[in-house]
Amino acid sequence: MTSKCFALVDCNNFYASCEKLFRPDIKDAAVVVLSNNDGCVVARSKEAKALGIKMGVPAFQIRELIENGKLLAFSSNYALYADLSARVMTTLEQLAPAVEVYSIDEAFLDLTGVSNCVELTQFGQQVRSTIQQWIGITVCVGIAPTKTLAKLANHAAKKWTKADGVVDLTSTERQRKLMSLLPVSEVWGIGGKLTTKLNKLGINTVLDLADAEPAFMRQQFSVVVSRIVQELNGESCLELEQVAPTKKEIVSSRSFGERITCKQQMQEAISEYVSRACQKLRKEQQVAKQLSVFLRTSPFSDKERDPYYSNSISTSLVTPSADTRDFISLAVKLLDKIWRDGYRYAKAGVMLSDFYDEGVYQGCLFEPEPQSYQSKALMTVIDKLNGSGKGKIWFASQGIKQDWSMKRGMLSPQYTTSWVDLPKAK
Repeated sequence: MTSKCFALVDCNNFYASCEKLFRPDIKDAAVVVLSNNDGCVVARSKEAKALGIKMGVPAFQIRELIENGKLLAFSSNYALYADLSARVMTTLEQLAPAVEVYSIDEAFLDLTGVSNCVELTQFGQQVRSTIQQWIGITVCVGIAPTKTLAKLANHAAKKWTKADGVVDLTSTERQRKLMSLLPVSEVWGIGGKLTTKLNKLGINTVLDLADAEPAFMRQQFSVVVSRIVQELNGESCLELEQVAPTKKEIVSSRSFGERITCKQQMQEAISEYVSRACQKLRKEQQVAKQLSVFLRTSPFSDKERDPYYSNSISTSLVTPSADTRDFISLAVKLLDKIWRDGYRYAKAGVMLSDFYDEGVYQGCLFEPEPQSYQSKALMTVIDKLNGSGKGKIWFASQGIKQDWSMKRGMLSPQYTTSWVDLPKAK
């Protein structure tokens, strides 16, 4: 039987790379991308890392570098990142027999049997050069007999420049050499608390963990840790998930750019979040029955000036739906029950849950048949128009100005998803 083989393809400094892609003038500049409301650093280019910029540092602490021109900061451009991610994943699907999209900038490939046709390092270089040529994003490739080892191989491909972006870890000798050099915290699935417990047992390097007895690790920790040990020894326990599991819930939530004190503005925000959640729900080809609405003030504000208040409420539709109108109507009613005047609200959101496949829910005998066809047709038209980049349609309850929306004062153009933002040749 052919031995298993996996590759992990990871985009380098993805958000920062996306910002540089259409800006050749900042190719070698130090770039950071900020979180919602331009709060803190969530992505850094290699040049920004060289300046000592840490992940999660608040924007105000690096303001001097930005003002002096030593550092360029961008607001998170989710539309741009999602579109470029989709292009990377589509390209990988053309290059590999099977692909599991693990995150917005990572994917596992099933390379079982590929070595019969091409040398694995050469294949990894083909992946790198193709994505670089077709999309302009640099990736690193880690290849190994298990997904856990592929993660370690990818780490090595990023860390050591001599590897030229590709590390083949199919050799047991190379596996053990690399594992002896890395702390156990570098293992996929080993977090901070678990690292501390392992260190107390004398397990400090990845190799120490690999040499541990799986049965003992299962007894001391869990079956998950036991499987990690097996994976580190080349025994594949984690299969490729080509079809993403159906979500059990969808949450849409944001912190506000300015504190909300007006109920009308809160209704607009809740309606906006419902619209986003329902769009994701339809993309999953699901319908939902339960809706939750929540809001809160800031837990970090001065309690005397801004008293704290937090609340949530849930209810269900009689018949599951994916129609935005159904959930907006319900959300506004729920908001009426938990809204309190006199507070400065910092965050709110909605959650959809209790999902069903389209057309399989058993309806109530005494309830009228919902107009599902007309509803689905309308929602399909709205989603198609909003995804075309040529225009946008929304519900009146979402508001027009949306002064409450999150701050993105350094937002770059949506180069690939909006006609008006297409780069212009001079």
